[in-house]
Amino acid sequence: MFSENKKGKQNENSSIQNLIAKGTKIVGTFSSEGDIRVDGVIEGDVITPGKVVVGKTGEIHGSLESSNAHFEGKFTGKLKLTGTLTLKASAHIEGEVITEKLAVEPGATFNVTCVMKSTVKDIKGEQKTKKTA
Repeated sequence: MFSENKKGKQNENSSIQNLIAKGTKIVGTFSSEGDIRVDGVIEGDVITPGKVVVGKTGEIHGSLESSNAHFEGKFTGKLKLTGTLTLKASAHIEGEVITEKLAVEPGATFNVTCVMKSTVKDIKGEQKTKKTA
């Protein structure tokens, strides 16, 4: 009745959401197993297998590693994603970006060196990573 299985634990981690509220500043490494929303400021490294959303008042200065990221605010540093980077018109991104997919609204600032990587399935159905420069 009270036993936990691994599948239940995975579902629990995927529903975790962290909020860095406006007026909050974090300095150092921030890691989480769940999604993160940033409306404050993070100076340092952000690491999560989940999604990161940076609101209009949000800023990250440092590095970010996640699956997907959605920016309305600012980012300066190294951004490494395994999925999609989405930039709204108010986004301001500077630095280095490695991502699989990129979606940019008109008006966004995107001053970066960018590497696009995509996963391609071969005939046998196995996934291979293809690097595009």
